[in-house]
Amino acid sequence: MTQTHVELRPGAYADSVTLLQVSRSVQGLDGVVAAQVAMATALNIEVLTEMGFEVPAEATTNDMVVALRLADEGALAAALAGVDQALRDANRRDAGPSEIAPPRTTTAALRRSAGSQGQDAIAVVSVPGPSALVEAMDAVDAGRDVLVFSDNVPVEQEVALKRAAAERGVLVMGPDCGTAVVGGLGLGFANVVSPGPVGIVAASGTGCQQLLALLDHAGVGVGSALGVGGRDLSSEVRGASTREAMRRLDADPAIELIVVVSKPPAADVATEIEAYAASLSTPVEFALLGAGRPDLTAAAESVLRRLGRDVPTWPVAGEASPATGAIRGLFVGGTLKTEAALIAGDGPHTFVDFGDDEYTSGRAHPMIDPSLRLEHLARAAADPATGVLLLDVVLGHGAEPDPAALLAPAVAAVEQPVVIAVVGTGADPQGRDRQVRALVEAGAEVHLSNAGATRRALELIGATS
Repeated sequence: MTQTHVELRPGAYADSVTLLQVSRSVQGLDGVVAAQVAMATALNIEVLTEMGFEVPAEATTNDMVVALRLADEGALAAALAGVDQALRDANRRDAGPSEIAPPRTTTAALRRSAGSQGQDAIAVVSVPGPSALVEAMDAVDAGRDVLVFSDNVPVEQEVALKRAAAERGVLVMGPDCGTAVVGGLGLGFANVVSPGPVGIVAASGTGCQQLLALLDHAGVGVGSALGVGGRDLSSEVRGASTREAMRRLDADPAIELIVVVSKPPAADVATEIEAYAASLSTPVEFALLGAGRPDLTAAAESVLRRLGRDVPTWPVAGEASPATGAIRGLFVGGTLKTEAALIAGDGPHTFVDFGDDEYTSGRAHPMIDPSLRLEHLARAAADPATGVLLLDVVLGHGAEPDPAALLAPAVAAVEQPVVIAVVGTGADPQGRDRQVRALVEAGAEVHLSNAGATRRALELIGATS
């Protein structure tokens, strides 16, 4: 008979990625049926409750929760020792082998990097959202470009940060900048691509990755992809980083075509950016999602034609069966979710982005930790109204090392047809072709194009876009 153990560790803290690694390490121990070590955020408490754990009512976001389900009570001591050891190991990895004390502020780190990496080093900020402004402003004050990976940053802080950056002539990528390629180096969730004539300005992480994957399949490389954060083309931020990124790409003689990709922008801001593009010497192609606008695959095809390249047939593997019911879209990419919802239009369908701020507070991004989406996949499959399950799998550096390892068994367990967009390149570390094969063997139909996957899901239920 299984036993459960839940304890709070007040004041203990580790980031969500570290705690995901700790949870997986402990779950592999003998006698441990399930293990979740997480900060006691509202979302994590909800997930733990749904898993059958009773979290003490006094838990706060400053507490670490250790929740264990054990084959028998005798395994508890070893499991708790395993938690402590995994946390110590994580701390040692973070500290590194050097005896030199790590810098305590972003400014100190930038001073140190000036000697070893030169003045062009980019500061990367990945701390809880409420703390991101201070760290990013340190970098801006030091005259450095900064990539803010952190999400949950208030929009008024983003405006203040980008106003300061404009005064100093530096670029702020983010907040919530998931993807960038700078000088051939991928930052965040970046796909492996060859250098080439295209420069991307991305107010969208997974939108950028979709373009990288499609252009790579067509044999076109990307010289730079400058993420600017998903709110940059909002009415509040007004394209502050987009303009600076476009200016830089325009000054790069290796860039023949600039592509601006975004979730649906504020209409007046889009008009302003289009007017700014007309003042540049490098041509600009827009991939701005929205009602009546082309999807990302159509935008990629337009880029290819503008470069004088052939438009290939976008690959599809596997074949799903027709079904009756609604589409249930479960996405890790916000732009891919938005694109699918725009294509599907009105109807009974539902689309969820598990990378949205409400799902990532205190948790690793779903491109790293798939557990929350897998739980929702099982629920959607149990709903008799579900006709087709539509998912994305986003590959690249920083993402889950083998997403098919957990997703393929979950796909094989459902009765409904499953259509998946696998967004990645052949050189990505997960092995795109291997991922596709595993998902097809599990029964999924797999597309490179998210738009193509969505239209196929509609076709399977007898609907049209």
